[in-house]
Amino acid sequence: MSLDLVRVDDRLIHGQVVVGWGRELKPDLLVLADDDVAANDWEQDLYRVGVPDGMEVEFVSVAGAARSIDGWANATKRTIVLVSNIDSLARLCEAAPAIRRVNLGGVHSQGERHQCLEYLFLDDTEAEQLRALAGRGIEITAQDLPTTTPIALAELLG
Repeated sequence: MSLDLVRVDDRLIHGQVVVGWGRELKPDLLVLADDDVAANDWEQDLYRVGVPDGMEVEFVSVAGAARSIDGWANATKRTIVLVSNIDSLARLCEAAPAIRRVNLGGVHSQGERHQCLEYLFLDDTEAEQLRALAGRGIEITAQDLPTTTPIALAELLG
């Protein structure tokens, strides 16, 4: 399977993704699945700056990513898909049953979120969305870098 990583990270393209995960997984394609960024050429240009030479980047809506997941999963290109929030992840997984594993990266403090890990904050709605995805058989772990030990959702949420 060439869908090497589906990751939630509110910073989207940044050092941990392109250096940390990129060195480990050696992706050919980085997909940023975000409705706002997909509609904003200026933001896309900003994110392109962080993408290393030799790595392609695509900007798509969450619905567009859902339509393309099967193709990425069956392609020869190694692919990382990034979404910025749990709601987008839930919509993506609902529409794309091929997603079987999800990585929770940087989801930072905001509003009613409570701290689960140093880099992971969730509110009650987000926690319930993740539990629902796990209930459908999706493996969900938190891991900021590939060199750290993944932490299972059950351990995070108790």
